[in-house]
Amino acid sequence: MQPKVRKRRPSPKRLVSARAVKHREEREHANGASPVQVSAPRILIVDDHAVVRLGLNAVLKQEFPDAKIAEASNAQEALEKSWAGKWDLVFLDICMPGRNGLELLKELKRQFPKLPVLVISANSEEDLAVRALRGGAAGFLAKDSPPAEWTTGARKALSGGKYITPWLAEKMATRIESSANGDRAPHESLSDREYQVMSMLSAGQTVKEIAAEISLSIKTISTYRTRILEKMRLRNNAELMRYSVQNGLANLTAPISHAG
Repeated sequence: MQPKVRKRRPSPKRLVSARAVKHREEREHANGASPVQVSAPRILIVDDHAVVRLGLNAVLKQEFPDAKIAEASNAQEALEKSWAGKWDLVFLDICMPGRNGLELLKELKRQFPKLPVLVISANSEEDLAVRALRGGAAGFLAKDSPPAEWTTGARKALSGGKYITPWLAEKMATRIESSANGDRAPHESLSDREYQVMSMLSAGQTVKEIAAEISLSIKTISTYRTRILEKMRLRNNAELMRYSVQNGLANLTAPISHAG
């Protein structure tokens, strides 16, 4: 007769460990960090230009044929889609009408701390990249980047890493070196909101127009303007415009367009 083989019961310690892992995964899933099947990721593209969404969608579909991809044209639509479903990755335009990408990035990271967000921009100015990374972005890509960089960045972010192009890495290294030597540019001392208002003033928008576009009072925008001029040691909007042009600073808030 064959001796009976006794089945080993899992130890209580192992059961507790398994439950802990399960609970951790559930918490991470709720925070927007569900286990990712890289072959079929769920990706949300947020950009106010339909042609950009279409192009990025096509590139991602070629790399991830089974991906679930959705689009949003503004911050409110992006938030609504974020609440309605769970996403593995977000591509976010930093310059949008109304609520800009930096503000939306902070809101997404507040509500979904583990959700990777790749920030994209038509302007490759490093100050925007630094602000995005400081806000929790998983990487920064210029819109004119080759398709290979888009897909490499996506895979890096999906795996939990951060994607920085060699160009940006070099710029950041130079900036860190300059800061260490006390050569910090005046605009680098501005908060994200101050930078947004500064960029809009530099683009020729009035205090009243800015207040209406970003839903703040005229008094609040006037206070921001005064604070910006003091921090940058400038006297008026004309000097602010000249400074922005000389330093190649981008407008953080895109003009409102109804084309798409």
